[in-house]
Amino acid sequence: MSGALRSRALPALVLLALMGGWELLVRAAHIPAYTLPAPSLVLLTLVANFGSLAGSWWVTLKITFGALALACAGGALIAAVFALSPLLERALFPVAVVLQVTPIVAVAPLILIYVESTTAALLLCAWIVAFFPILSNTVTGLRATDPNLRDLFRLYRATPWQRLALLRAPSALPYFLAGLRISGGLSLIGAVTAEMVAGAAGRETGLASRILEASFRTETPKMFAALALLVATGVLIFWGLNALSRALLGPWHASESSRPH
Repeated sequence: MSGALRSRALPALVLLALMGGWELLVRAAHIPAYTLPAPSLVLLTLVANFGSLAGSWWVTLKITFGALALACAGGALIAAVFALSPLLERALFPVAVVLQVTPIVAVAPLILIYVESTTAALLLCAWIVAFFPILSNTVTGLRATDPNLRDLFRLYRATPWQRLALLRAPSALPYFLAGLRISGGLSLIGAVTAEMVAGAAGRETGLASRILEASFRTETPKMFAALALLVATGVLIFWGLNALSRALLGPWHASESSRPH
């Protein structure tokens, strides 16, 4: 077996072993489904209820990717402004830190009071969670340019915008993508957490509401089915952003060229 195939097969085997151990434990100990359902029952429940869960999944996806897109645009834009104006960075960066360190479960109820649209409130909550890693990493990347190249650009009298576009932005790309990979998972966590705090109900709600509804009815297998969709979504987001990082950085940056394939 080649090294590449082994690296892909090993995680799958570990996952299958964990699922098999879970299944055997539930069956051997005769654990009731309302306490801990077996993976086979979770899968059957997911298939049986996929029609009702799919709409909620789509709502969660819209909030997650909407928040991630806003975090990308806002984080990159504000980082560029900070790079051009250190005075603004010193004045405003603490505000971003305050947003980051404030627990979203404490802020979400206030946002739900002041923002009339529940969807907009959930989107704002998820954005708050996902925004800071992109901003912080991009600012760090914009500062991490080669001093010799900075001197060269000054020697040729490049404007601040030229230095930003031609020197600082390319050097910041790996940092931006690292922040994006972090924010991808955080945007999903923020969307789910905000919806649970909101306690929203009805058809136009996400998977968090389906989990809450199932918990009220003691439908534990359905809770696990909705949770499995959330986990699968997070894994797909991580894989997708990893693939994007490989495509953009490729062999030219050490962070990707040295990574095992």
